[in-house]
Amino acid sequence: MATVFTKIVNGEIPCYKVAETTDFLAFLDINPLVKGHTLVIPKKEIESLFDLEDEQYIGLLLFSKIIAQAIQKSFTCEKVGMSVIGLEVPHAHIHLMPLNSMSDMDFFKSRISGTSEDLEAIASLIRSNLVI
Repeated sequence: MATVFTKIVNGEIPCYKVAETTDFLAFLDINPLVKGHTLVIPKKEIESLFDLEDEQYIGLLLFSKIIAQAIQKSFTCEKVGMSVIGLEVPHAHIHLMPLNSMSDMDFFKSRISGTSEDLEAIASLIRSNLVI
């Protein structure tokens, strides 16, 4: 059975797309910890990041770097944090988010909410700062 991320890749579920290549997709987390919380995935459904072939693993990290640089330009933050957890969706993915404190990346805290318009504006802002 296809994961929710594969359904997003296939266009069965909408997303707030930040960037896309032939092999990778970046989109906003719809239950973000902080404004700008972005997920980066390989389009090919593979359960764990560490199960990726070396070339795809390196490609995903390089794609994530481009997205992180755009996030850094888009938000006032000290750093862009990266986290790989992988328990919530069995599809390899990386969380990228603007950070000003360690608590910004606390996955146990309450999530923030926003309207569709808010999320599209955030995705648009990050896209405007992409250098591909």
